[in-house]
Amino acid sequence: MNLFSQFASTTILGIPLIVLAMIIPWLLFPSPSNQWISNRLISSLHFFLKSFSKHILLPMNKPAHKWAFMLATLMLFLLGMNMLGLLPYTFTPTTQLSMNLGLATPLWLATVIVGLRNQLSSSLAHFLPEGTPTPLIPILIIIETISLFIRPLALGVRLTANLTAGHLLIQLISMATLTMISISTTLSMLTFITLVLLTMLEIAVAMIQAYVFVLLLGLYLQENTYGPPSSRFSHSKPKPLTIN
Repeated sequence: MNLFSQFASTTILGIPLIVLAMIIPWLLFPSPSNQWISNRLISSLHFFLKSFSKHILLPMNKPAHKWAFMLATLMLFLLGMNMLGLLPYTFTPTTQLSMNLGLATPLWLATVIVGLRNQLSSSLAHFLPEGTPTPLIPILIIIETISLFIRPLALGVRLTANLTAGHLLIQLISMATLTMISISTTLSMLTFITLVLLTMLEIAVAMIQAYVFVLLLGLYLQENTYGPPSSRFSHSKPKPLTIN
């Protein structure tokens, strides 16, 4: 009767369900077709990947465009696992803080290493804003250091907390709906309608949280990439006309 027992990774024949839950989203995505005209599912997937990559890489510099495949893959992975947890008799791996931190920490550390390798002075300048008064320099360096190292923790905790809270609410309202059937049919129907609306909201939360995770990671990458923005996305001023 423990509400949090649904977040414990169970085993079947000695195999943890979390491993199976992490593999299933990749099995659901279609493989590329050799035909000239692909089906609607593959075309929709290609359109989604193209639109998402263009949207997430638009404000970034050219060196950050190398991460397009990584960010798109991470988005599909998180989206598949978040949506999988809404199905009955399934397990949601992204409700485990250890797994979310395992995803957030290496990727965040990779963005920091990219910045330290390519623009060391600019990366170190983030710890001390320009024009800071001398007495505040030690305090600001400590605050900026803490804010830097707390980023992967914030990524993991945000994803875990939002999904865990939504699943707990769904379970509580579903238990209340079953209990109220014998007491009041009208009240049970109202609770069931609330459950349906909450399920729709949880579907939106599962999509948004996957997008927020990748978006914040892209913002961290943008801070640590060097070079001018891509000329393809920059808006240059037109040159004035000269009359001889």
